[in-house]
Amino acid sequence: MKNLFCLLTLFLFFNCKSNLQSKHIAVTSNELDEMVSYLASDELSGRDIGSEGIEKAALFIENKFNTYGIKPYFDNYRNNFKVDDVKAFNIVGFLEGSDKKLKEEVVLIGAHYDHIGFSRKKVSNDSLANGANDNATGTSAVIALAKHFSKKKLNKRSLMFVLFSAEEKGLLGSKHLAKKLKDENLNLYTMVNFEMIGVPFQDRDYTAFVSGYKMSNMAEKINTYTKSNLIGFSEVSKKYNLFRASDNHPFYTEFKVPCQTISSCDRSNYDYYHHVDDEAEKMDYSHMANLINKLIPAIEIMCNTQTKEIILTNE
Repeated sequence: MKNLFCLLTLFLFFNCKSNLQSKHIAVTSNELDEMVSYLASDELSGRDIGSEGIEKAALFIENKFNTYGIKPYFDNYRNNFKVDDVKAFNIVGFLEGSDKKLKEEVVLIGAHYDHIGFSRKKVSNDSLANGANDNATGTSAVIALAKHFSKKKLNKRSLMFVLFSAEEKGLLGSKHLAKKLKDENLNLYTMVNFEMIGVPFQDRDYTAFVSGYKMSNMAEKINTYTKSNLIGFSEVSKKYNLFRASDNHPFYTEFKVPCQTISSCDRSNYDYYHHVDDEAEKMDYSHMANLINKLIPAIEIMCNTQTKEIILTNE
């Protein structure tokens, strides 16, 4: 009886510990809500480059990375560049892999954190474009993933977490960083970029699409890794060539490896692109948490396979 009691006690202890770890690591809708609500608040004035608002956004991201133990990739978190005479900066964090050989390969997780500032179209005398879906949602996903991986520290490959600036000016931040990293001979395995994940599709059998769907087997591998139909093909994305419209494209151009954007909005299911009504309260945070949590196992596997399983298909 005593032995049975001891076994039961140990079972309850480890089961409780496991549940606590799971709850601690899992991305919650509340934390996503808090991040997006701040990044898309009036205080940040639309996060245009050169503004006080984007400086506050950068400090917010840097503080999160520092708290999680995500180290700067360069001397500090900021990768500086200029847009004409305006100073701009990407935020670049790094989590080294645990495997002596595989850590030389990098999986890049990215999103742009800038927005347009003010819209030309006023609504009820409001011209401030807060950019909740575009792209405070993607920014919050990168921060949440940085938190997850910093806690687990099970990635054999190295992880680079990047928040790009000046995306709205023509992908200028990602163009600058992609060229710099290519010149430094970074061994980039793949890039997973997040763009507009704040609203769900209502009429599809998948949760999100990947841009440039047929250019690689990324969607197929994510679905295999997650044992689900999580990622699908968007006809709208193909029609408007959204593969070229986000920060994945400069990395594909420089490195010629799978670099694609995950999104749950192809502009057919959200009316507020670059609109003053792109507000935090319109986001579906349960949907966002569901998508990110389902993607986590796929990204974990990406970081740990012995070979590079995600490849270009040249279609």
